[in-house]
Amino acid sequence: MSDKIFVKIKDVVIPGELLAEGMTFLPAGRAFRKGARIYAATIGIVDVRGRVIRVVPLSGCYMPKKDDLVIGRVINISRSGWAVDINCPYSADLNIGEVTTEYIDLAKTELSRYFDIDDYLLARITDISESKYVKLTAKGRPFRKLIGGNIINVSPTKIPRIIGKEGSMITMLKQLSDCDIVIGQNGLIWIKGTPQKEMMVAQAIKKIERESHLTGLTDKIKIMLSGKK
Repeated sequence: MSDKIFVKIKDVVIPGELLAEGMTFLPAGRAFRKGARIYAATIGIVDVRGRVIRVVPLSGCYMPKKDDLVIGRVINISRSGWAVDINCPYSADLNIGEVTTEYIDLAKTELSRYFDIDDYLLARITDISESKYVKLTAKGRPFRKLIGGNIINVSPTKIPRIIGKEGSMITMLKQLSDCDIVIGQNGLIWIKGTPQKEMMVAQAIKKIERESHLTGLTDKIKIMLSGKK
C-alpha cells in the first residue's frame, strides 16, 4: 500500500472522513489513526504541515470577519511584515505598511523593533481573501503591542456576554479591578494589573463564560470582584 493523502489544506471534513493512508502520516488535533488510515474525529478544517495532518474543530472555533478587533501572537517575521496567529484555522498577515506611516528601509531595519516573535498585539481585520487569507492592520490607536499582563482564552461565542449590554460588564470589570482589559473578538483577552488582580479578573471572566446563560450573573461578578462573601 502506497502512502496517499485524500484532502487539501483548508478542506472542511466531517466525522469519519478518510484523510490519509499510510504509516508515514501522523494525526494531530481532532484526527485519529485506525490501522494505516487517518480519519477526522469531528467537523473541522484540515491543516497539513509536512507529514502531520491536523483537524481543527469548527464548533466554537473563531471564524474571522472583516473589521473584527483581534488579539494575535507573532509567529514569524518576513522581509516585509509578520505572520500572526489569531486563534483561528487561517493564516493572518500584518504588513509593515499597516503598522507605521514612516518610510522604512527594509534593508537596514530590523522589524523586530516593532513586533518580535511571541509578541501579542491588538489589530483589526481589513480583508479576507476567497482562500481565507486574513489581512490585518495595526496602524493608529488603539492598536498596539500588548506589553506584560496576562492572556486568557475563552470561547469566541461568549465575547458579547463578557462585554455586556452597551459595554456594561467589561466596564464593571475594569472599574472594580483597576486592570487594563482588552478583548479580542477572536476569544483572546489581555489583562494587565497586579498579579493578584489579573488572577481575579481571569477567574471572573471564566465564570462569565461558564454561567453566561444564568440570571443574576452581574451581581455575582460584582460580589466576586469586591471580595464580599
